[in-house]
This record gives sequence, C-alpha cells and structure tokens, in this order.
Amino acid sequence: MVTAYDYPGALHAQNAGVDLVLVGDSLGNVVLGYDSTAPVTLADIIHHARAARRGAPDTFLIADLPFGTYHTGVTDAMRNAVRVIQETGADALKVEGASPEVLEVIATLTRNGVPVMGHVGLTPQTATAQGGLRVQGRDEAGAQAVLDAAMSVQQAGAFAVVLEVIPARLARVITERLHIPTIGIGAGPHCAGQVLVTHDLLGIYEGEHKKIAKRYAEIGALSTQAIRDYAAEVRTRQFPGRENSFVIKDEVLDKLY
Repeated sequence: MVTAYDYPGALHAQNAGVDLVLVGDSLGNVVLGYDSTAPVTLADIIHHARAARRGAPDTFLIADLPFGTYHTGVTDAMRNAVRVIQETGADALKVEGASPEVLEVIATLTRNGVPVMGHVGLTPQTATAQGGLRVQGRDEAGAQAVLDAAMSVQQAGAFAVVLEVIPARLARVITERLHIPTIGIGAGPHCAGQVLVTHDLLGIYEGEHKKIAKRYAEIGALSTQAIRDYAAEVRTRQFPGRENSFVIKDEVLDKLY
C-alpha cells in the first residue's frame, strides 16, 4: 500500500501494480504544509480522493476519515462516511484508534456496508495524547494495549489494520494472532503488508530521512535542480529555443501595420 493524493500520484501507483492506494490524512503534512494531520478536513479528503480515484480507477482505494469526523457519535460518522464513499468512489475507509467510541463506529459502518480498515499503535491524529510521535508498545502494559486494540478492531469488523511504529516482534505476535491482514509502517517485516507515504518513498523532501521509511528515489533533489536549470536558461535566453517556438510566414508579417 502507498499513499496518493492526486491524479498523477495515483496513476503512477496503479501503473506500478500496488495492491492498495491510501488517500491518507498525511496529506496535511506532505501536501498542505500543516504540522500535523489534525487540520485536515472532510472536504480536503474528498477533494484529493476524487483526483486519486480518477488516477487509479482499477486499484482498491482507501480514504482516511479525518480527525473529528467520526468522534462525535455514530450518526455523524455514518453521515460522513457515506458522503466520502458517494463523492469519491473510494472502496473503503480508514479510522484510527480502538476506544469504545471508535469501535462502535467501526461496527456501525461495517454493519451498514462500509468496509473499514483500522489503525493502532501510533495514531497520528491523536499523537499528542500518546506523548508525541514515539514508539508504542515497548513495555508490558503498552504491548498488551496495542495487542488488545488490534484484537478489538478485528472484533468490531475491520477487514485489515495498520500497525504503526511498534516493535517488530510485537507486530509479529499481533499478525500471528489476527485473522485479518496487518499493514505495517515502522512495525518491522513480519506484517502481512506494508505502507509508505509516497513522498517519503520518492525522497520528495531533500534532507529529510525517516527511520520508518526507505527512499527509493531522490525526486526532491532532482526536481529542485531541474527548476534551477530552467530558471538559469530563461535568464540567459537559452530557453525557449527555436525548437520551442512557432513560425509565421514573412509575407504575413509584411502586411501588418
């Protein structure tokens, strides 16, 4: 699974043959420039998921429900979920956490025909309440809490669950005990699948290296250099050249006055 937030990103993902595309609320960080995912709105997700759906019409597409859109009761959650599905064509939705309120939302949505992917461990929407962006489940109580959360999400009806930033051996135990797929990010190699933010995978941000990600390209540096080269050629009048220009017959120009 990889993230995509627009038409070309989703198109590239589909052409690459990925299994799942996630329109994540990580778009708040990597596309909209926020410091967290909390400011992302339902309208933001719908706008970007529409574009991603057009880019990847034949790939299973999941959209995040943003912070606050499913925390005020199952009625609001159902209304917002239906809106996202109807307006974007997403195949499923993802929600974070395993509080009793979130579990009720998962159960309600799945009971009414909306496939739901869970998300436990580090949950970025509520990371401040977890003490910040740090590894979850390192001590006995924490590890038990993550395991219980994953089991509860499965019991509520989720078809898969993201495990984020937890010890690899804990992720292995969880994966072995669940009958639904686990999708890891910063959770080691033993999950059923993996997810990366495409901007991390492609190295779109120069100088930023994350432990939980691996760079497979350096698009950020390449992009900056390409724009620098363009600007230099414009300033020195190398661009546009004859190959980039259109012609007009002399007799046409001669008749102008």
